[in-house]
Amino acid sequence: MIAEATWRVGDRLVAGAAGSVTGKRYDRNYDVVHLDARRPLAIVADGMGAGEGSAAAGRIAVETFATGFTGPDPAALRAVVQQAHSRVREKARTLRELTGCTLTALAGVPGDGPATVRVVQLGDSRAYRLRAGLLELLTVDHTVAWLGLIHGWYAATDPRAEADGYRLTRYAGHPDRPDPDVLDVALHPGDRLLLCTDGVAGQLAYQDLSRLLGAGSPAEATRSLLDATLQAGGHDNATAVVLAVP
Repeated sequence: MIAEATWRVGDRLVAGAAGSVTGKRYDRNYDVVHLDARRPLAIVADGMGAGEGSAAAGRIAVETFATGFTGPDPAALRAVVQQAHSRVREKARTLRELTGCTLTALAGVPGDGPATVRVVQLGDSRAYRLRAGLLELLTVDHTVAWLGLIHGWYAATDPRAEADGYRLTRYAGHPDRPDPDVLDVALHPGDRLLLCTDGVAGQLAYQDLSRLLGAGSPAEATRSLLDATLQAGGHDNATAVVLAVP
């Protein structure tokens, strides 16, 4: 099922759509997505592992962010992430398993000026921007694999890179309660933004992401991206939020 919303952000209208599929590997979806119908806010989370700790972390983190969100001020965004850390950690004390999740969110910045959104990043779910045919990754993966690839410890095809992709350096529920990255993204006419879990980014090639993100309405693009993950094998839960600036 695809959810849809339309927001005003600054001097622009932004149309959005969101959806998620379980895939073929798991019998349960450990991803969580929120596309707010009333205000410019979208959130994706991806639980760590395949147990109750994973499911609970994603559910709690997204619910905490959505209900505790008071606006896109950077300090307020960091504060609501700290609330998510606390609530996930509280749940972890009741479970004897890994309890944590990624958290990537986007919020519109109010005002009458140029349209701007603010992205919050914790973990290895991602935010992309497609502008004038160029797809760019806006966020950084908080994993040991990202550090290894950036600093040349190994090639992307090295088995160590795949293993280190599961070693998150920041996530919701981390014992050290790390702050998220917070970045501003100006919106231009024709822009498309994608928030997605690694079930999308990890299964679809760059060229496919770019092509599918740019085709059709946000709802059609979301559906096409999710269908493509199933065609690629459905090896993970996959979640996508597509936003378009007419």
